[in-house]
Amino acid sequence: MIDFNIPPYVGTEQKYITEAIADRKLCGDGKFTRRCSDWMKEHFQVNHVFLTTSCTHALEMAAVLTQVKEGDEVIMPSYTFVSTADAFVQRGANIVFVDIRPDTMNLDERLIEDAITDRTRVIVPVHYAGVACEMDTILDIARRHHLMVVEDAAQGFDAYYKGKSLGTIGDFGCLSFHETKNLTMGEGGALMFQEDRWQEAAEIIREKGTNRSKFFRGQIDKYTWVDYGSSYLPSDINAAYLWGQLEQAEKIQADRMRSWNRYHEAFQALEEAGRVERPYIPDYAVHNAHMYYLKTADLDTRTRLIRYLSEHGVMAVFHYIPLHNAPAGKKFGRFHGEDRYTTKESERLLRLPLYYGLTPSDQEQVITAVYDFFA
Repeated sequence: MIDFNIPPYVGTEQKYITEAIADRKLCGDGKFTRRCSDWMKEHFQVNHVFLTTSCTHALEMAAVLTQVKEGDEVIMPSYTFVSTADAFVQRGANIVFVDIRPDTMNLDERLIEDAITDRTRVIVPVHYAGVACEMDTILDIARRHHLMVVEDAAQGFDAYYKGKSLGTIGDFGCLSFHETKNLTMGEGGALMFQEDRWQEAAEIIREKGTNRSKFFRGQIDKYTWVDYGSSYLPSDINAAYLWGQLEQAEKIQADRMRSWNRYHEAFQALEEAGRVERPYIPDYAVHNAHMYYLKTADLDTRTRLIRYLSEHGVMAVFHYIPLHNAPAGKKFGRFHGEDRYTTKESERLLRLPLYYGLTPSDQEQVITAVYDFFA
C-alpha cells in the first residue's frame, strides 16, 4: 500500500535529539527552540516567533491575544479543521461561517463584509493547501471595520502572498508542524506576529500565566502568576527534531514540489477531458506543495475512486466535513449567507499521497490507478 503520508525524516533529527538529552535541557526554550525561532524570524521576515505544542495551541494563544470574549463574533470559513473554530469558542465567541471560493477552497473575501455585525471582532482566513487567501482585500475590510486578522497558516509553511510569508501578514499567524505537514516536530506549531506590543502578553500566556520569561532573562528576581495562561511551550526534544528539518527545508520543499508538479502535469489531460479538476494557484500566490488534490464530478464518484485506489494499493483521503454541518458547528456558530460551494466542493475533493521521499515509481502507480479508474 502506498501511504497517504510518511512524516519527513532527513537523518539528523536523532543526532540533535541526543544532543538535547545530553544538554539536560528537556523542557522548552532550550537552544533548539531558540534556533528554530531565530530561523523562522529570519526566513519569514517576522519579528516574533513562539514555538508551541501545536498549531491548535498557537490559535488559542492568538484568540487570547485578540481579547475575544463571550458574545463576540469571529468570521471564518466552514471548510477548515476544528481547531480554527475551537480556539475562539473556548473564549466564548460565536462563529460566523462564510462560504468559500470554489477555485482555491479559501474564504471568499467578497462575502466577508456582509457578515460583519457590531459584535464582530476577528476575521480568520485559512490558507488551504498552502495557497494564500486574497489578503489585501481582507486586510482592507479589517482596517475599515476595526477588526483583527488571525491567519490560520497551518498548511502554509514557506508559502507566500505577494512575496510575504503566510502567517506574517495579519495581526497574528499560526503554523503547524504536525507529522502531516511539510516539516514536522511530531506535534507542534508556532505563533508569529510583527508588533512588539504583543510580546510580553504572549510570553505570559505561553508560560502558564507567569512572567517566568522575564525571570530567565534576569529582568526580575522572582516570577509569579500575573494573568491567564496555559502550558503551550514544547519540549526542546521536539524542537531538536524540527531543527534538523529546518536545516534541510529547501531540500524538503524542492522534493515535494517535484512530486506536486508531476501530478499536475500528469492530470492535465484528465482535466481537459472533463473528468477531474486540478488545484488552482492564483497569480498572487506562491504555494508550498503541501498537498495535491483532485475534484471529481460528485460525492459518488469520489467515494468510488477512493475505494478503487485502496483496492489497487493507494491510500487517498478526503477532508473536511464542513464545520457548520457538524453538531458543534450548529451549537457554536451559524452560516451567513448561502452555502453555495462549501458543502458541494468539500464532497468532490480527495487528496493523493504526497510526502517528502515519495518515489517516482510509487507516484506513477498512483497516477496510473487514477487513470485506470476513469477508463
